[in-house]
Amino acid sequence: MPLVWSHSIDDLDWNELSALYHAAPLGNKNPTDLAVAFTNSMFKCLVYEGGTLVGVGRALADGVDCAYICDVAILPSHQGIGLGKQIVAKLVSMSSGHRKIILYAVPGKEPFYKKLGFKRMTTAMAIFENQAQALQRGYVIET
Repeated sequence: MPLVWSHSIDDLDWNELSALYHAAPLGNKNPTDLAVAFTNSMFKCLVYEGGTLVGVGRALADGVDCAYICDVAILPSHQGIGLGKQIVAKLVSMSSGHRKIILYAVPGKEPFYKKLGFKRMTTAMAIFENQAQALQRGYVIET
């Protein structure tokens, strides 16, 4: 079946999106929280096959200085076929004109994003809601 691309969340099933993140696996994300996050994101990519959501990504952006790509998720059945690369490429293209495009990734996925032109930052820092868990999962390091 052909893939159908969309940038609209008007008909998005938030429970289906939540299930996709769980399957990807990118954790348990509440459908209501996802609705807020995607609604507040300037750019969105949604990919469907046969009416089923198989891949997503979004970018927060201010229109001039900074775009921040996050939450790229692909169903396991569709991983390894270049879909994630295509979603990131579309989000990068949509974010063109920003002075910088920053990407947030799951630890261990850095080589994938490096192939797409992203470089490791030496100045990024974060405060997580659950700092201990972020440390355990490798999102932050003790300095």
